[in-house]
Amino acid sequence: MTNITAMLVALGDPMRQSILDWLSDGPLPVGRLADGLPISRPAVSQHLRVLKDVGLVTDRQEGTRRLYQVDPDGVAALRAHLDAMWARSLQSFALHAEHQHAQHQHAQEGEDEHDDADS
Repeated sequence: MTNITAMLVALGDPMRQSILDWLSDGPLPVGRLADGLPISRPAVSQHLRVLKDVGLVTDRQEGTRRLYQVDPDGVAALRAHLDAMWARSLQSFALHAEHQHAQHQHAQEGEDEHDDADS
């Protein structure tokens, strides 16, 4: 599994999405996250471990507590992947639309020639 795939799998869990969203406002300790989420502190810690393992979250010791924050490098890698996927999708759509337009034009020309022959 690539790191990007692992990130997407990790974000498939709505609670991890919520945690990442909370952390997007700035670093927070586990207790603060647990206070704002409908899950226990140990559950928050488990989700943070998954997010950290895939590279979406980092942590640092500050005094007696550990602060978690979004890893900008991990999010940038995920965004680059999604941007590339979006660009490919748009290109594919544009090619399909051009093909459909060309077919429509060709059909239209055939009808015009048929109408001229009937006149």
